[in-house]
Amino acid sequence: MTTAVQHKARPSAHPHDDAPDTSAEFTRIAELPDGPEREALRQRVVEAWMPMAERLAGQYRNRGEALEDLRQVAALGLVKAVNRFDPGRGSAFESFAVPTVVGEIKRHFRDHLWGLHVPRRVQELRNQVRAAHRELCHSLDDHAPDVREIAERTGLCEQDVRTGVEALDSFTPLSLDAPLTGADDGYALLDTLGEREPAYDRVVDREAVRPGLVRLPERERRILYMRFFCDMTQRRIAEQLGISQMHVSRLLSRTCSRLCEQAMAETGPVAGPR
Repeated sequence: MTTAVQHKARPSAHPHDDAPDTSAEFTRIAELPDGPEREALRQRVVEAWMPMAERLAGQYRNRGEALEDLRQVAALGLVKAVNRFDPGRGSAFESFAVPTVVGEIKRHFRDHLWGLHVPRRVQELRNQVRAAHRELCHSLDDHAPDVREIAERTGLCEQDVRTGVEALDSFTPLSLDAPLTGADDGYALLDTLGEREPAYDRVVDREAVRPGLVRLPERERRILYMRFFCDMTQRRIAEQLGISQMHVSRLLSRTCSRLCEQAMAETGPVAGPR
């Protein structure tokens, strides 16, 4: 039995010139056990259908991905289609292969090229809005299509159209160095971003030590107040309290260490539910 792939097209079953007749080869593949002969025949079938896969890949050019990369993705989809096709179901291979290859290409765009994570539903809305916008731009000579016109063309509600329009810019995010629209002084997107506010940490620290401060003896609270709120030196504090500067230093060190230990113990990690 010959295993040569016949490249003569079936006009009635295959509308494209790149659809070879491989029905006999698929029947033979189904009959053969796993092994070199079956794998070699499957490889020849893949090569015979490669022009179709490349044609499908070409339909997605100029969408942010190199055509050669799209062809590799389409080839992967074709290999999956050949491996999964069951000639016993009675359907033509092309009707099975085209959705498989196209699905692989769309999955590649969805998983690898979106700059932001966008739900599949929003991606589908974007594609519908994008296609309708292109069609209407060719038919409307005096103005660009608005939300209402796109909704009428797609059958979507206006809210879904707005969602799709917003997703048009999510495929490739702007650089932080991109100038803002209408800004003539070089004001960029990066200039609108906030920065870390160190005062927030100070607020957290103060609240953490507040319970410990309340429990301190009167003299130690007074020493802390004079040192950190009145900005007095240890020498002046010692003169006012009638104690040595060394004693003031020891009290400050001991009090601060105690407050730190209490705050860390009270604000430590919270045990999760058992």
